[in-house]
Amino acid sequence: MNDNALEKTPLTLLGLGAMGTALARTWLDAGHPLTVWNRGPGRAEPLAALGARVAGSVTEAVAASGLVVLCLLDDASVDETLDGVDPTGKDLVNLTTSTPALARSRAAWAHGRGARFMDGGIMAVPPMIGVPASGGYIFYSGSRALFDAHRDTLAVPAGTSYVGEDAGSAALHDVALLSAMTGMFGGVSHAFALVRKEDIEPAAFARLLADWLVAMVPSVHLMASQLADGDYTRGVVSNLAMQVAGSPTLLRTAEEQGVSTELLTPYLSLMERRLAQGHGHEGTTGVVDLLAR
Repeated sequence: MNDNALEKTPLTLLGLGAMGTALARTWLDAGHPLTVWNRGPGRAEPLAALGARVAGSVTEAVAASGLVVLCLLDDASVDETLDGVDPTGKDLVNLTTSTPALARSRAAWAHGRGARFMDGGIMAVPPMIGVPASGGYIFYSGSRALFDAHRDTLAVPAGTSYVGEDAGSAALHDVALLSAMTGMFGGVSHAFALVRKEDIEPAAFARLLADWLVAMVPSVHLMASQLADGDYTRGVVSNLAMQVAGSPTLLRTAEEQGVSTELLTPYLSLMERRLAQGHGHEGTTGVVDLLAR
């Protein structure tokens, strides 16, 4: 261990999947003394060669450092890993994708046992970790004191975005963005399916599609401002009535191309419902009100 490592915060990482391994490598490269644990010990061997200490048990791993980061497969893995662990005096940061309610429950569990807790949502894939230019970052929420104490250490793998004392806020931001991404991928999949059987080069079509999606980005900001002030007509160019009138063309084209409409019809149905309620002069922002039960 070099002198630089002695100045860096020691930490423990539980979980060495693709993301966990990427996190571990960046902390080791930055000189942080790192203890690692993984259910299957084989994944720890390459990190041990880089200087990581490999714990033989979760209890040993948690005891080794004041800062303990979890990056596991799912919520069940987190519950199983923490079962029977004494977190007293520890700073726990869970980077496993979770739900807001479960994050709040874990925060209460930690606080009741004398530990500080933060939840995190990783907005990156493993190759983006440790690469500042990649644009990857991590949402954090929960103990502000914990975040302030370890901000520099947490910023090593990716940028940090603290979104509040509510432990569930990071998971909510994370899942909201992932949900938008999922919807986008649904639209992209439908678009490629439409042209799949034609003499259209996928790469050439991809360039058109990507440019079109970028051109639509300002609509996200317009929707946000309309939700803020309640005026769903401001800035509208193609109102809801016009868009619903154009929907049959989308459906007929899919039928002609032999493509299922199952990715389109849920959203089109919501627009029709909103129109039936007398909101044809608005844009599509009112669909949000239909979804928020």
